[in-house]
Amino acid sequence: MKHTLYISALAVLLAGPAQAQTPPNPFASPSSLPYQAPRFDLIRDSHYQPAFEAGMKQQIAEIDAIAGNRAAPSFDNTIVALERSGRMLDRVNNTFFSVVQANTNPALDKVQTMMAPKLAAHMDAIFLNPGLFARVKALYDRRQSLKLDGEGLQTLTLYYRQFVHAGANLNDAGKARLKAINSRAASLETSFQQKLVAGAKAGALVLDNKAQLAGLTPEEIASAEAAAKARGLKGKYVLPLQNTTQQPLLTSLSDRAVRERLYNNSWTRTEKGDANDTRAIIQQLAVLRAEKAKLLGYANYAAYVLYDQMAGSSEAVQKFIVQLVPATRAKAAEEARLIQAAIDKEGKPFALKPWDWQRYAEKVRKERYDLDEAALKPYFEVNKVLKDGVLYAATRLYGITFKRRTDIPVYHPDVMVFEVFDHDGSKLGLMYFDLWKRDNKTGGAWMSNYVGQSKLFGTRPVIYNVGNFTKPAPGQPALISFDDVTTMFHEFGHALHGLFANQTYPLLSGTNVARDFVEFPSQFNEHWALHSDILKNYAVNYKTGATIPQALVDKIKKSQTWGQGYSLGELLAASQLDMQWHSLPPGSPKQDVDAFETRALKVTGTDFPNVPPRYRSSYFLHIWANGYASGYYAYQWTVMLDTNAYAWFNAHGGLTRANGQRFRDLILSKGHTMDYGPMFRAFYGKDPEIGPMLEHRGLVPAKTSPPR
Repeated sequence: MKHTLYISALAVLLAGPAQAQTPPNPFASPSSLPYQAPRFDLIRDSHYQPAFEAGMKQQIAEIDAIAGNRAAPSFDNTIVALERSGRMLDRVNNTFFSVVQANTNPALDKVQTMMAPKLAAHMDAIFLNPGLFARVKALYDRRQSLKLDGEGLQTLTLYYRQFVHAGANLNDAGKARLKAINSRAASLETSFQQKLVAGAKAGALVLDNKAQLAGLTPEEIASAEAAAKARGLKGKYVLPLQNTTQQPLLTSLSDRAVRERLYNNSWTRTEKGDANDTRAIIQQLAVLRAEKAKLLGYANYAAYVLYDQMAGSSEAVQKFIVQLVPATRAKAAEEARLIQAAIDKEGKPFALKPWDWQRYAEKVRKERYDLDEAALKPYFEVNKVLKDGVLYAATRLYGITFKRRTDIPVYHPDVMVFEVFDHDGSKLGLMYFDLWKRDNKTGGAWMSNYVGQSKLFGTRPVIYNVGNFTKPAPGQPALISFDDVTTMFHEFGHALHGLFANQTYPLLSGTNVARDFVEFPSQFNEHWALHSDILKNYAVNYKTGATIPQALVDKIKKSQTWGQGYSLGELLAASQLDMQWHSLPPGSPKQDVDAFETRALKVTGTDFPNVPPRYRSSYFLHIWANGYASGYYAYQWTVMLDTNAYAWFNAHGGLTRANGQRFRDLILSKGHTMDYGPMFRAFYGKDPEIGPMLEHRGLVPAKTSPPR
């Protein structure tokens, strides 16, 4: 979600005379739709490549004009001009990468493969332009005399740091090598993403008879049958893979052999030695990233990445993670003991394995807390969760309202669009939702912008949330798990961060913040999923219309700390895989991926028995293709921040408009207009502390008092 130059700036027409019979490229000028929303009614696959090419050409011309300007550097003719550059490229980039992740096809994959190294080279042409950097440096060196406002000074400072970080101070030989590294890495990252999508599709478990689906609900069986029919497999059933190691259906499947097959398909999805095997890519990326770090003066790639994060250094990240490991290991071991006892109790004992954990953890949950996940699902119909839960909570906290728009074109029939209005009735932006899994959609859930907020351009945010929930068969209710409910609240927390953006310059706007800060608003928003006022508004039985009973709500709350050893364990293991890969010193040889993974988990103490990493190296999209390299720890770092913030809310009246407005004013609307430590302290009153996080997860007894 971070802002980059090739996605910021001024609209231009495609070069060359237009033929009378040929309509203009939809990206050639700002969209005529409300909020400049993408013209999906006009956009065709064939439009992307020429729009990329024309957009890059135009921005380079704009950059050359800035660098060659004979007038003395000023904030307006250099920094503001940079912000204004590349508007056409901004439009095509934002639209293309949303579609290629959510609804790709071979034509789009081909465009991505072709454009990835070109876009990397384009960024290098900007950040390694000596004349441009000279102007930026000249302004930075006399920044205190420019009399800029706070946002202007921050924009100038961040641009200078980005140029230096991108290699602007390298000599010509260094710049040439950096360009080669960036180009190769971009191609490898694109290939990784494409192989992962294909590997997940190929790894779906195909079953021959309905008996193998024992334990699934009729709706889940119908979905498996529909998935098989969509692939042309008559008389069979298909269980698609989710992006994580563990698969949701492992909780329900009673046939242990089927569970093991599904788990193993997930575990080996991109390690089969076929065209979808990603390990050779990982080997190359790790070496290239370490070399890049050395070239730019850093000890390793983690140090290179963390220079502008809230944590600031790999040492700070390790100190944070190490604090969590002992309590997590103890909690996971206790959970394993109880799960093994549940297995033994059934009379046909076997040793607990990862593919058994979720099923028997659920049995323990039911026994200890009398909570059945299957009994919960009827209360979570996805459309009601969205409108009467996610959106309702936003109205309660921030006063914003939503109106469904069916006149805005979309890229797939599954997509819904809402117009968003501020508390005073003024227009705030547009919001898209694409919730259902498809074979051509990247796994996971995410948020980003089609159009970013900027006072410089007079644009309001156009934002999308994407999910990967299992779509019901036709005629069946759209029921989701409580984990899915939480995911919806999470992604909409990102959306709120984007919707409340209130910046002049795109570089600072909305979610253009550090990885270990950007997850703070989203994870904070998860808390409202279980707030009594919100829960009872959306958790209504789709059959009876009855609101979820308080007794069931109490059971959910009491069971919240069950399974935290496993859930935090898999996250810490993935975080350490990320950090260990990117702590490789320059000059390290290519690693055996599987051996490195085993060693990395052991040396960091995150080789928790029967708790595999949430993502293995070979399908860890976040760190190899999605910009989270050395940043996966951020999800837990920001849990620390969000539990601190929620403690503050509870100490000051909880879910109120006043508290919501304060959070909006001090966090959600700030973008990157100030450094993260002071921003957080302005809201919380002091530095973040780990206690509320440990208490929230049930890793230590609650003992701290909320801040006042």
